[in-house]
Amino acid sequence: MNPKDFERSSSGKCIKTLKGYWAFVPNPLPPAVDYDKDVIPFLSEADRFLGELSGTGRLLLNPYLLISPYIRREAVSSSRIEGTQASLNDLFFFEAEQPRVPKVSDVREVQNYVRAMEYGFESLKKLPISVRLIREIHKVLMKGVRGGHATPGELRQSQNWIGPPGCTLNEATFVPPPVEEMGKALSDWEKYLHSNPDEPLLIQCALMHYQFEAIHPFLDGNGRIGRLLITFFLCEKGFLTQPLLYLSAFFDRFRDEYYSKLLSVSQKGDWQGWIKFFLRGVINQSRDAITDSRKILDLHSEYQKALEQTKRIPETAHRLIDEIFLNPVISISGMSKKWKIPFISVKRGVRRLTDLGILREVPGRKRNKLFVAHKLLQLLTATDRQRR
Repeated sequence: MNPKDFERSSSGKCIKTLKGYWAFVPNPLPPAVDYDKDVIPFLSEADRFLGELSGTGRLLLNPYLLISPYIRREAVSSSRIEGTQASLNDLFFFEAEQPRVPKVSDVREVQNYVRAMEYGFESLKKLPISVRLIREIHKVLMKGVRGGHATPGELRQSQNWIGPPGCTLNEATFVPPPVEEMGKALSDWEKYLHSNPDEPLLIQCALMHYQFEAIHPFLDGNGRIGRLLITFFLCEKGFLTQPLLYLSAFFDRFRDEYYSKLLSVSQKGDWQGWIKFFLRGVINQSRDAITDSRKILDLHSEYQKALEQTKRIPETAHRLIDEIFLNPVISISGMSKKWKIPFISVKRGVRRLTDLGILREVPGRKRNKLFVAHKLLQLLTATDRQRR
C-alpha cells in the first residue's frame, strides 16, 4: 500500500508497522463533514421511499411471504460480490434437495448467508449490534465453507489486506489496521453505534458500513458481514418495520463504483461521494422492493382465489400456498418431514395445486420428485437473471 495515496485523507492516517509495511487506521466516527446542498435531495428521497417500504411491511399479515425471498435475493447478490457463482434458482433447488448437492459449493456459501441473516434478526431481539453479535453472525456465515479455516467467529489475530488476486501485502491497494490498532478502532465503532449520534439515521448507516469495512476485523467474510449490518442497523433503529431493504443488488450492479467510493473515503476523505452513492442505493432498492412486494402479494392473492373457487380443497393445499412463497421449489417428502404429517396428505395438496397450474413437476426425475411454482419462480428470479 502506497501511503502517498492517502496523504489527502481526513478520514484516518497511515502508519508504518513494526514489520515495515503501511496500514490505514480510520479516525473514530463521526467525521467532520460539511454536507453540500446536493446531499439533501438524496436524503429526502431516500427517507420517503424507505418510509413507504416500512409502511408496506407494517401492513403485512404474514411478513415472511416477503422477508424470505428478499433474504435469499440479498444472500445471492452479496455472495456474488465476493466471487460466488450461485444463482437464486440454484439456492431454491439446493434448499429443496440438499442431500443431492456437494458438501462444499458456492450455493452452500449462499445458504450460510441466509442462515447468518436469520440468526442475526433473531438475535437482535436480545442483543444490540455489537462486536459480540457480529462475531456470532460471522461464525454462522463461515461454518463449513471456503474461508471456514479462517477462525469463524473470531476476530483476526494477523494482518489481512485488499488488492488484486495474488498481490502481496506491500502490493495491496488497502491494508486495514494492524491487530493492535484494530481492537481500539472496533471498540470506537461500537461506541458510535450506541451513542445516539446527531447525523440523520441513513447517514449514520452509511458511516457505520464504511467504518466496518475499513477496520476489516475478520480474516474473511468482512464484506458480507458489513452488508448484513446495513439492514440490521435500520431494523434495530426502527427505520424498517420488517427487513425488506437490501443494498447488495445495487452494490453488485455498480460494483466498481462501490469499491471506488469506499476507497475514496480512505484515500481522500470523500465522505460526501460515498454517502450520495449509499443514498442512491437506498432509493433504488426501496423503490424496487415496493414494486416487487406488490407483485408478490398480488400473486399470493391470485393463488388463494384459485383455491377458493374449487371444491373439496385438501387442507395441505392451503398450507402449500404459503410454503411456496418461502421456496417455490418443493418436494412431497420434504414437506412431509417438515410438517410431520403423512406423505399422502402432502401429495393430495400438491396434486390439487398441479391441477390448478400453480405447480409443475420438474421433468426427468423418477425419484425425489420436485415441483415448481413456475410463475412465482420467474417473478422472484427475474431481477437475479438481469444482474448476471
